[in-house]
Amino acid sequence: MRLAAPTRRAFARRLAAAPSLLLPAACAQGIAPATARPGGPVFEEDGARLSTFALPLGGFPRADRATWWRASHSVDGFSRLDEIWKANVVRRGPAASAWRRPALEPAISYDGAPRVGAGRYGIDGYLERNPATGLAVVQGDTLLVERYRYGRRDTHRLTSFSMAKTIVALLVGIAVEEGRIASIEDRADRYVPGLSGSEYGRTPLRHLLTMSSGVDFREDYDGSDDTVRLARATFVGQSPGGAAAARLFDRRGAEPGRRWYYASAETYVLALVLRAAIGGPISDYLSEHVWQPMGAEADASWLVEATGTEIGYMGFNAVLRDYARLGLLLADGGRAGGRQLVPSAWLREMARAHFTGVRTGRWWGYGFQTWVFPDDDGSFALLGVRGQSIFVDPARRLVLVHTAVRPDARDPGGADTMALWRGLRASLGR
Repeated sequence: MRLAAPTRRAFARRLAAAPSLLLPAACAQGIAPATARPGGPVFEEDGARLSTFALPLGGFPRADRATWWRASHSVDGFSRLDEIWKANVVRRGPAASAWRRPALEPAISYDGAPRVGAGRYGIDGYLERNPATGLAVVQGDTLLVERYRYGRRDTHRLTSFSMAKTIVALLVGIAVEEGRIASIEDRADRYVPGLSGSEYGRTPLRHLLTMSSGVDFREDYDGSDDTVRLARATFVGQSPGGAAAARLFDRRGAEPGRRWYYASAETYVLALVLRAAIGGPISDYLSEHVWQPMGAEADASWLVEATGTEIGYMGFNAVLRDYARLGLLLADGGRAGGRQLVPSAWLREMARAHFTGVRTGRWWGYGFQTWVFPDDDGSFALLGVRGQSIFVDPARRLVLVHTAVRPDARDPGGADTMALWRGLRASLGR
């Protein structure tokens, strides 16, 4: 549903840098728009399904600890999570890596997902159909598209949700390379004595990385599943945190490596292991080994639990362009600024389907805390609930960054993001 004309005029008065809030009529008819956009960032106050998120006279409700997850408060909440909850800072370095930019956005079109509405669309059409707060397209060192909606700016730290899981896996690989973690065949309790005698403590790190511990954990986002218990034991309740939080899930349904099941608790245990192995904050380790040397332009942040450990399974927050830099680092095999930041062999293992889509039951294959496209062409993704994603195609050096406020964890609009990705690969292939 669209806002009434007076309300839309209130939004128009707050427009910062976009030529028009209204898309061409052709876009509404399912035709890729011909409107030329500048090659720099484009900021808009408008957004898809605006009345779901906006106040009647303009602006967005301010979120707090009780409301941040609600769709009505998500625009503010998802771009200010590190102010609502306690977080550690991931420090940027002294200089940011530079982007090239085209004079105008390239012509990009895609076939819309039938579940959302078939038709031929461009970037404008995609944004009119999907509640994206930020959208960036990168090929090589060129930032081709940079869009912001719902009043978000390039200074907002947008939250990752489960995209953070892949960052944990990156850091585990660096810790293995440095000898801080001796082997991923080690059990978790070698590094976290508080897990001794528990099922997660008896699980090898390899099977935590691939979500195949066999420990029972229900992650359905229905408001009463184990993710709620995990959140209450970590960042929401701030108690108990640490190994005591992981021990809440202590019933084994299968032997390690036998069964795949997506469980945020697996990443939380990996975060506990990583924190113990490096002997300091994960945020500092990320800053030193990735964030600064890749040329991040802004500080990032990571939510922490009662013991001060970054929760790992979610809660990472960064500006859109730095998510794009992270995606390009992955597309380039772990290299940035002339340095190998992430071991290339480790990154290949991360992006290899240790479990195929047949075994995950989700179309996607799964590597080390990383989703793997079934195309078997080396492409992979970082995915987070409610529409957060970074798609990576190393062969094309192509990256799509997408942050969003999808109202539901199982929103069918994700199919349209996949359709856009296919259109990008076709439009920008080489």
